[in-house]
Amino acid sequence: MQAVTPGIRAGVDIGGTFTDVALEYGDQIFTSKVLTDYEKPERAIVEALKAAAVLAKVQLSELDAVIHGTTLATNALIEKRGARTAFITSEGFRDVIEMRNEGRFEQYDLSIQLPPALVPRCDRFTVAGRLDAQGNELLALDLAGLNQVVEQLRAGNYQSIAVGLMHSYRNAVHERQVRDVLTAALPGASISLSSDVSPQIREFERFNTVCANAYVKPLMASYLNRLAQALADEGTTCPLYMIHSGGGLMSLKSAAEYPVRLLESGPAGGAIYASHIAKRYGLNKVISYDMGGTTAKICLIENQQPKTSRTFEVARTYRFKKGSGMPISIPVIEMVEIGAGGGSIAHVDNMRQVRVGPESAGSEPGPACYGRNGEHPTVTDADLLLNKLDANRFAGGAFKLDGAASQRAMENHIAKTLGSDAVQSAFAVAEMVDENMANAARMHAVESGCELEQYTMIAYGGAAPLHAARLCEKLGIDRLVVPPGAGVGSAIGFLRAPFGYESLRSAVMRLSQFDAAMVNQLVADMRTEVSAFLDETAYQGKVIPELKAYMRYAGQGWEIPVASSIFEFDAAAVAGLRQNFIDEYVHLFGHEVEGLDIEVVSWSLSLRSEQVAPDLATFDEGVSSTGSDASANNSSAMAESNAVTPIEVKQVFDAKSAKFLACRLFDRQSLPRKQKLDGPIVVVEKETSTYVSAGYSLVLQDDDSLLIVRREKGAR
Repeated sequence: MQAVTPGIRAGVDIGGTFTDVALEYGDQIFTSKVLTDYEKPERAIVEALKAAAVLAKVQLSELDAVIHGTTLATNALIEKRGARTAFITSEGFRDVIEMRNEGRFEQYDLSIQLPPALVPRCDRFTVAGRLDAQGNELLALDLAGLNQVVEQLRAGNYQSIAVGLMHSYRNAVHERQVRDVLTAALPGASISLSSDVSPQIREFERFNTVCANAYVKPLMASYLNRLAQALADEGTTCPLYMIHSGGGLMSLKSAAEYPVRLLESGPAGGAIYASHIAKRYGLNKVISYDMGGTTAKICLIENQQPKTSRTFEVARTYRFKKGSGMPISIPVIEMVEIGAGGGSIAHVDNMRQVRVGPESAGSEPGPACYGRNGEHPTVTDADLLLNKLDANRFAGGAFKLDGAASQRAMENHIAKTLGSDAVQSAFAVAEMVDENMANAARMHAVESGCELEQYTMIAYGGAAPLHAARLCEKLGIDRLVVPPGAGVGSAIGFLRAPFGYESLRSAVMRLSQFDAAMVNQLVADMRTEVSAFLDETAYQGKVIPELKAYMRYAGQGWEIPVASSIFEFDAAAVAGLRQNFIDEYVHLFGHEVEGLDIEVVSWSLSLRSEQVAPDLATFDEGVSSTGSDASANNSSAMAESNAVTPIEVKQVFDAKSAKFLACRLFDRQSLPRKQKLDGPIVVVEKETSTYVSAGYSLVLQDDDSLLIVRREKGAR
């Protein structure tokens, strides 16, 4: 079978409110955006694909590939809408996922509220049997006790079962015995093993990850099977690929078995798109901002590559601090996420403070302004009341927004409680969302040792371009880019994603006692595993391998990634690995620690297909339409001749000045190139709207990106 070649390809991103499609045909991208169908999400995908196919003048049967990512798994975890799940673990470790670890996200809070465990204690069961840290059996698995657990599971009518036993990352024999017994006794149950899902050290993270996989597995398996059938019914016989959280493409079969790998699949596509823009413009310090209907995400992109990690947290609950969320231990494009999107519901808490999310109106009924019987105010309702959204041009004019419904919802649920009016309440809602996202970005930057003032923001997603300028004001960022197709940015990112997969294995080993034969076998096993995942996608082109060792000084509590160009180790290779660790440690911390042994904790092996680099470009900051920035009379004359007339001038609420300002409204397709337009401006297009605040200017680039720059650099 030949490698998959570009042709007519579609990227499909399904979120909590909208389903987005980007169909690439030749050098053009055709987009569509429809409301997500909660009952059967696949129906919305087919509808959006048909709409994009009509624009491209092709049939669905002509598609060469469909690439899909979704936040359905993430939203199920955030909103606790997964399967009834049981967890089987080693005797004595029943409460690990509730006790968490010694880290405290608020050290001096004596009444700290830890996030609840995903699987309640009544649904957690133990079985005797034990392996040591090297994977040697200390105590045989208690099969009689396991049979008693099976009877409890049968009586509990569980849909899904997670299995996480101690030290199974080194030896999966006991977990596989449990799986065999469960499969025979409960043939309809969905089973997830931690040794398959996340074979890594640290039982809290590993147990939580396998529980998360089991929790969303029945939901996602059912959905993916229905999607494949729905596409087949439309005559689409091309391969269907899923994008995983690490930013690569995987097969439908693997995605159904390991849906936890899909948790950040939609946001991963957006980060890939942002890194593609960063490569085009040579940007080495980028912060991407993705805000959809249900969630908002921030990702750091350094040296044109998204920041990656072996672990991440879903749904941080306390001021976005690390440790207050649900830890997931899988390869991932690292980002911080909060439950605040366009459809997030606003309310007033017991302290009379405005709160937004994480509950979302989704697409059913949706924000009050959608006219689908929604009664609660959302961020979209606030944006409409502040005139940032145009009621007649929303979603390309597909349906008109109901401003009166937004006003009623805002008055009934916010204004009456606070003694304010609808506009003041809408301002409070929008400002709360923007401040929440700014705080999340600041926290993420501090954790990564970054100064955001030096970064360029790239905004995409249906709601992000509306809020990005305000976020830049709060973070002190001078330059913002809204790329073409920003409203469906994640779907476009899917089209830029490589085939690829990453395997992680833990095996703690000091370099002074390095077992080269064992490590070489471990690396070979990982390569076999990754190759099998790639084989399922039918990709047989050239792949780029990457091996990393996660290392630390003996006695330290955490490790750093160290790249290795050697894939088979001998004494010389071990010496090189030691030096690579010291070099990386000095780069990060400024000095080495002498006299301590060094150890490898985990290994990571990834294989990725080669990607075509984008055409390079430079930003054009344009000339002012008034000629004030022109250096000569001919520049001024050119600016005047290119002057564009706005669709209309309307009063839009400006958060920084806290008042309505006269704002010009432009259609994105009518904007002139190379001409600087000063804010406040609203730019409308089919999938989103971009708000340029009074302190920024806008220039349309040759690739149709919007470059938005602070007029007075350094001003706050």
